[in-house]
Amino acid sequence: MQINVTFRHVDPTPALKAHAEEKLDRMVKKHLRRPVDAHVILSVSKERHAAEITLQADHVTMFAKEETTDLYAAIDLAVGKLEHQAQKLREKRKEHKGPSGDARAHGTDDGAAPDATPARPRVIARRVSAKPMAVDEAVTTLDRTGDEFLVFTNAGSQQLAVLYRRKDGNYGLIEPE
Repeated sequence: MQINVTFRHVDPTPALKAHAEEKLDRMVKKHLRRPVDAHVILSVSKERHAAEITLQADHVTMFAKEETTDLYAAIDLAVGKLEHQAQKLREKRKEHKGPSGDARAHGTDDGAAPDATPARPRVIARRVSAKPMAVDEAVTTLDRTGDEFLVFTNAGSQQLAVLYRRKDGNYGLIEPE
């Protein structure tokens, strides 16, 4: 990991540089997995002490800037912001890959090498109650709920039926023979 510290309008002290490097090093080891490059700019303008940190890691650039009346506190707050960004990045990647890690990211569940065929879509089950009602009542219910389909028991035939909204604005009715 390479950390460059730049001082603007403030005397460069080894203590400030060591504090910034130590805080960044600890944060990087805790939240990031690859070596990173960091550029820290410490500046003072009247009563405003500012710390700007640009961090390039894992194909992502993170930036944080904090202004306080104390330069050490500004460094701590800026590193805290970067830590929050790194946590969000890690959660986002974990969500994207799924619970089994890299195997899901490549389209396989068993860790085997992915083949050229695309993964099959998952079936997501949904349980519904099939209330007995007339077809006209089912149309009214479908309009009221705004759903795409309605499963019901046709009161006339006593059989399960599905009423769905067609793209042309009409309704489709599916019943068994």
